[in-house]
Amino acid sequence: MNIYNQKLLNHHSNYLAPQILETPLPNNQQQDPLIAKGLQKEQYIGIFSLAIAIIAAVGIISRRVEYAILFAIFLSLILIALFLVI
Repeated sequence: MNIYNQKLLNHHSNYLAPQILETPLPNNQQQDPLIAKGLQKEQYIGIFSLAIAIIAAVGIISRRVEYAILFAIFLSLILIALFLVI
């Protein structure tokens, strides 16, 4: 397991939020095979596909529930965009 060496600064440290200096690991230990890099696009595609499949499955069972889910998603997107702009 890779652990950063941490040193506590005493000259500007605060009791509630002390500042910590982190020394980076050597370059040969930067590549961790357990950390996925560059898969964010595939994750978004999978999440979007799963959401569409769930809405379609619910739509087959009940049209009113499908409309309620679509309305909730649409309203959520509007509110998220509004909060990002503000």
